[in-house]
Amino acid sequence: MANHRRSRINDAVAQELTIGLRSVRDPRVTENFVTVTRAEVSPDLRNATVYYSCMGDPKEVRRGLDSCCGVLRHHLAETLNLRITPVLAFVHDTSIAHGARIAELLEEIRVDGGEEDGNA
Repeated sequence: MANHRRSRINDAVAQELTIGLRSVRDPRVTENFVTVTRAEVSPDLRNATVYYSCMGDPKEVRRGLDSCCGVLRHHLAETLNLRITPVLAFVHDTSIAHGARIAELLEEIRVDGGEEDGNA
């Protein structure tokens, strides 16, 4: 039961942070197409790790996210009915780039495999 509740809170935090990013005015965030991919809240709900992807430099975007962390926490406090608003820690999510690389490798294998079958 507790895991199901935490899963719902994780989803709600990620969704509300996505909405909260619209109100951020830091150019490091607004100009780099930042997307919250997921959030993981600790069991005591005091900390949340927020995974994001972006089009620009991930280190620069993280500095922007860290600087507007207070605005995002305030948005969470207003919208989510939690006793404790979690402290946010931002981590660049490389899973999208990793998935694209795997798809590229599979395509290379498919193309190379097709050429060998045609020559044999």
